[in-house]
Amino acid sequence: MKESKISPNSVSLAREFAVLSRIALWGYDANMTLGNTKNVDILVSNPKTNRMYQLEVKTRLHNRKRPTISRLHGRFEFDWIMHAKHEAVSRRNLWHCFVSIAHETKAIRYFVVPSNVVAAYVRAEHRLWLDAKPGRKDTEMRVFRLGFRREKYGGPTPIAEKYENNWGFSAK
Repeated sequence: MKESKISPNSVSLAREFAVLSRIALWGYDANMTLGNTKNVDILVSNPKTNRMYQLEVKTRLHNRKRPTISRLHGRFEFDWIMHAKHEAVSRRNLWHCFVSIAHETKAIRYFVVPSNVVAAYVRAEHRLWLDAKPGRKDTEMRVFRLGFRREKYGGPTPIAEKYENNWGFSAK
């Protein structure tokens, strides 16, 4: 049976409900913002510490069977499209949950990364991209990548193992 293309709306709903279920399993209380809170998809509270977190969720539905190798950015397994605004969004209580869904198996992996790490990487990655070709036209598009522990990178590349299932909201 040939599988049909999954609609972007279905992927969006799946990601947010999947993240909500993981958050609940870790003992947090959480609610979707339903678009009413700018740049925040889920509000999270820890009932034990009374700490509040904001979570922005980014999803990548992919067919990759092996890592991508870029001459400029190195070897990485996961990447998500971001916006220029993410270079400046760095708040202590804001986290990004990067969700990777394997198209074929529907297996889901979660990477919970502090916003300051995301902002620093997106800024550095974009500067590296611009500097690689002087005169290159700037765009609003940015890319967030997660690298591998034993790889060497030209900039502050976050490592996938460090942030996978980081539901303790640990900056490590």
